[in-house]
Amino acid sequence: MNKKNIKILLVDDEPDILEFMSYNLSNEGYKVYTATNGEEAIEKAKSKSPHLILLDVMMPKMDGIEACENLRKLPKLGEKLIIVFLTARSEDYTQVAGLEAGADDYITKPVKIKVLISKVKSLLRRMQDGADNDSLIEVGSLVVNREEYKIIYNGEEKILPRKEFELLSLLASKPNKVFEREVILDRVWGNEVIVGGRTIDVHIRKLREKIGDQHFKTVKGVGYKYVI
Repeated sequence: MNKKNIKILLVDDEPDILEFMSYNLSNEGYKVYTATNGEEAIEKAKSKSPHLILLDVMMPKMDGIEACENLRKLPKLGEKLIIVFLTARSEDYTQVAGLEAGADDYITKPVKIKVLISKVKSLLRRMQDGADNDSLIEVGSLVVNREEYKIIYNGEEKILPRKEFELLSLLASKPNKVFEREVILDRVWGNEVIVGGRTIDVHIRKLREKIGDQHFKTVKGVGYKYVI
């Protein structure tokens, strides 16, 4: 996908940060939109259909956590949208809360522009790689359609955030194979992942809730596998 066709929504209540990020991302060739709070972000997402949202956590009216949860519920947009949290808070519980809300990644402030640009390119590249992969994975009662970005389990369609979808796709691609944690992080989040070590655990727990605990086996000290 050409850069000029990629839409990025920046959400922060600090004008200087918005201007700084908007200027640099626009210079990279992306189409950039801005919002100053969670409520405005949801409205902009509905009207502009961005591919990626950089979302501050601490904002007035509606904070980033609540905004993320609502963005994920938007029909035909929420499950494919890439959401990255921007926050000055580095506590572990904040990272977990963001992942629970459906975030794909996490960047701490102050934002270094080279890190930001690299992260954006990496996330969008993986999005394109996923879109280009039209393989259909069928494992027991689970069907993973990467071309249509769709999960069918026991005949029922499941809506999954992007990282949950990619994690499930990876594990289901080779049933009963143990994927090491380092491999999962590299294949799903990439080498530039910034979020904490509990990232995989949070996403596995959410998949267990949606697909079934019996399908996900933890191999202590190694990683995870999908079991039919």
